[in-house]
Amino acid sequence: MILVVRNLVKYFDSRKVLDDVSWIVETPGVYSLLGPNGAGKTTLLGIVSGVMNFDKGDVRVKDLPPSDPVARKVIGYCPQEPGLIDNISGYDNALFYGRLYGLTTNEIIGKTRSMAELLGLRDADLRMRVGKYSGGMKKKLALVVSLLHDPEVLILDEPTTGLDPGVRRDVWDLILKLREEGRTIILATHYMDEADRLSDRVAIIDRGKILVEGKPGELKEKYGPPSVVELVFDSEVHPAATRIIEKYTVKNYIEGKIARLHLDEPDKHLPALIGELFSNGYHVVEFKLTKPTLEDVFLKLTGKRLRE
Repeated sequence: MILVVRNLVKYFDSRKVLDDVSWIVETPGVYSLLGPNGAGKTTLLGIVSGVMNFDKGDVRVKDLPPSDPVARKVIGYCPQEPGLIDNISGYDNALFYGRLYGLTTNEIIGKTRSMAELLGLRDADLRMRVGKYSGGMKKKLALVVSLLHDPEVLILDEPTTGLDPGVRRDVWDLILKLREEGRTIILATHYMDEADRLSDRVAIIDRGKILVEGKPGELKEKYGPPSVVELVFDSEVHPAATRIIEKYTVKNYIEGKIARLHLDEPDKHLPALIGELFSNGYHVVEFKLTKPTLEDVFLKLTGKRLRE
């Protein structure tokens, strides 16, 4: 087993932030922990990486407690907020952290250059003081630093939050490359498309509990709605239009001009819904049937959207 979490409980003061969490990772691959902000993702990954204590339960990484010195050499951890030193260069940050793992200067510089190149960081960037880096550059350097000791298990906490699409794509490509090398990547995210695209398996977490775990396709097949319809209106959806929509749908979520609806019998209910909307002055300019997403699964299980 690569990771075993059993009946894990964690309190912050009197607030229970992890509630009897169990999670098993058996083979190498990409494993996503998908949930909204405040669901317990960061706390769980902090415990698994050995930087945070817990109150009850048991955690093993490669059959060892995460705090064990041998386990620490197996684990690479990239927190949501990069723990970099702003007043020194990218190279000096890599040297500082690499020496903690007993690496030589030549090893650190060589690995830093090769991995930084994969992420689009130039030699000139690595010579620059980190305090001058953009947020995306800091994320990239933090990833490089977390990989210096060639960990078997890489733990990434929201690695693409706040990044522009190009940088996000670079990070995705690196994760997939590491997967091809036979490593295990444990990834916390609140982006359903990220979890869907990268993951071999997904655990959905909310309010400190893991609700379901499985392959993305299996979760969508088992928990996704029979049909998902997306309506595009000519203007932002009015509250009165929302009330009409709720009469015909099992669940729905609405943002701006777009309404995404879960329908049991679209052939029966969709024409009636669009007709009632039109007769009340609400105009649908486009509609399409789509496949369920992991966000639809989350909505089905919790009654809310991932970003709520």
